[in-house]
Amino acid sequence: MGLLNEGDQLQGTYEVERFLGEGAFAEVYRVKHRFLGRQAMKVFKRSGMTLAEIEEMLGEAILLSRIGHPNIVRVFDANVLETPNGLCGYFTMEHVAGGSLEKFWRSHGNRFVPVATSVDLICQVCRGLDLAHRESPPIIHRDIKPQNILVGYEADGLRARVSDFGLAKKVNPLTMLATAAGTVQFKPPEAFADSKGDSCAADVWAIGTTLYLLLTDRLPFELPSDLGWGSNFVPSKPLVPPSSINPDVDPTLDRIVARALEIQVADRYQTSGELLQALTRRVPKATHSAAAKQALSSELTKSRLNPAHSPVDPAIAQDLATKALDLAKGGLRLHEAADLMEEAFNRWPEMRRKYSEKVKLWRRGVTM
Repeated sequence: MGLLNEGDQLQGTYEVERFLGEGAFAEVYRVKHRFLGRQAMKVFKRSGMTLAEIEEMLGEAILLSRIGHPNIVRVFDANVLETPNGLCGYFTMEHVAGGSLEKFWRSHGNRFVPVATSVDLICQVCRGLDLAHRESPPIIHRDIKPQNILVGYEADGLRARVSDFGLAKKVNPLTMLATAAGTVQFKPPEAFADSKGDSCAADVWAIGTTLYLLLTDRLPFELPSDLGWGSNFVPSKPLVPPSSINPDVDPTLDRIVARALEIQVADRYQTSGELLQALTRRVPKATHSAAAKQALSSELTKSRLNPAHSPVDPAIAQDLATKALDLAKGGLRLHEAADLMEEAFNRWPEMRRKYSEKVKLWRRGVTM
């Protein structure tokens, strides 16, 4: 049973609309603010804490409120509330209807995400993290992965926001390292060593892994089943260039991805800003006829990476799209219609191809 229920009224300000998901430490709900509209509320599961412990738990909210950037999720409020488990800390942040980058990636079904879209989203991630990496001492995220990147449509197109800074730490200014934590599939080899060191360059590895996944629908390296902290992990096979899997990837992008995933830390881009510079300086190749057909991927590959994902369902997608179109009639509920249509996008790739331009118009307050 969750901490909150649909319809709950909180603090005289919020109404719980629905449960969105949970992690090891917190549950996330979509709530409606009395005056400001929809937001996402993160409620920490641990109860019975002292005020000092709650303040420490809310460190993520404090951090996010200080690092203001269009590509980092915005925080609006932080406080405590009474739940069936007792007093729990919470914070509210912007609600992104499209959900995570993982959902966006899966919504493309058996096709690769277009290369230009993948690069654009990763550049946005780099811009947000660059602000954190340029702090003194730098702030490292330590858990960059598709589930911790939110993607939604704005008036001018897709916008990515880095979220879930719950593991973020300032690095030790003497060693430039912090204690490692996070998701093993997105951690670099050095993070498994006895020192358990993490760094800005480790964030770069995670971004490179995410980009590789978007381009190829697979992870760059196979991890041994017994991998754990203290392991001396070195990939047993060389990196397969993304262009060998997806013909729309050009050689320059191959080289950028390879450097982001260099085994030796010194050979890797050291910060997200360095990776961003390389991606923005890249001149994309013109699509050749051989690649113009847009190579097919495999939905089976996506499913193997996380069997628990929400399945693609064209019937649900069509129902959501129909409801969104009805809401948009008259032009009074365009934002709500756009939110609903983005949910449809995650259920069937055809919806995105058919209605993405309409959603951008709705975000501008325009209906046609």
